[in-house]
Amino acid sequence: MNVNFNYFKNKRILITGHSGFKGTWMVLILKFFGAEVYGISLKPKNNSMYHSVKLNKSIKKEFFIDIRNKDKLIKIVNFIKPNFIFHFAAQALVKESFVNPLDTISTNVLGTSNILEVARLFKHKCNLVIVTSDKCYKNIEQIWGYKEIDEMGGNEAYSASKASCEIIINAYSKSYFLNKNSNIKIVSVRAGNVIGGGDWSENRIIPDCVKSWKKNKILTLNNPNSTRPWQHVLEPLFGYLKLALALNSNHSLNGEAFNFGPNDTKSKNVRDLVIMFKKNWKYSKVKINKNNKFKEQNLLKLDCTKVFKSINWRVILKDEEMIEYTSSWYLNDIQGSDMLNFTNDQIKQYYEKFIF
Repeated sequence: MNVNFNYFKNKRILITGHSGFKGTWMVLILKFFGAEVYGISLKPKNNSMYHSVKLNKSIKKEFFIDIRNKDKLIKIVNFIKPNFIFHFAAQALVKESFVNPLDTISTNVLGTSNILEVARLFKHKCNLVIVTSDKCYKNIEQIWGYKEIDEMGGNEAYSASKASCEIIINAYSKSYFLNKNSNIKIVSVRAGNVIGGGDWSENRIIPDCVKSWKKNKILTLNNPNSTRPWQHVLEPLFGYLKLALALNSNHSLNGEAFNFGPNDTKSKNVRDLVIMFKKNWKYSKVKINKNNKFKEQNLLKLDCTKVFKSINWRVILKDEEMIEYTSSWYLNDIQGSDMLNFTNDQIKQYYEKFIF
């Protein structure tokens, strides 16, 4: 996958949601390539990857504001004058959306709308990558993967919010950004389920494993048969970077949406993923919750043919490598290792695989 990531050196790059799991990884990847990285986010939680890697020392400047505050957002973007914006900021948990649906909808829909409006008013050239979710599709649990042209939809607030974001992105793109005189080039990206070191979110399977097993507690599986397109977090992030660069020369990509995920044969259910993950832990007991009241849809698959044909992106880590990258990060964190150096080593290792 030959690509010149050194293009990012000294470029001004804004990441919204930079204190989150994916955002933290993206900051460190871009720092690895010599970029000048800025961040907008809510303040990070105490138990987060942000603190493990001391991210405040790696970022040029960070602003802790709510993405729903459009006026502050405009001032910050005009101050930074970014060459690239990666929009990650969101309420990213399905279960949380059942508890606080309006907060989920306003954060995801209004936050994304604000980024689009700021871009519309921006006077400088900028490539904008907006991260939504594979949950944006109307999931009828079809056995073939969803394509980017398939119907948007959602049966709960999280999915509905992501579907709404995609509709709004499309409207802004066609109204403003596809104009040949526009300063903005834009894509939306929809990744399958990611795992990787540093994710401490509630009600996610790998963080739940780590939290339970490091305390010698039994892990309870609520939806063991749910099948998802699992991939390591570095996979789609490097894909987003490659896509952002491709926007410079390939005008046909502007305004398009892209799926990022493994091929069909690598989709696994939760039980299978946990069986693979538990091999690296001394204590790894598991039980099934037969009375679970929170039911997820059993099947979700993506068709990633479009991104493969457009920029030659694909998942490159084998399942065993994906698990090893993830397990070793958590085990080193528990042991008190220097997690900034360890994370940078994983980025370097992955990059060396990616470019060959």
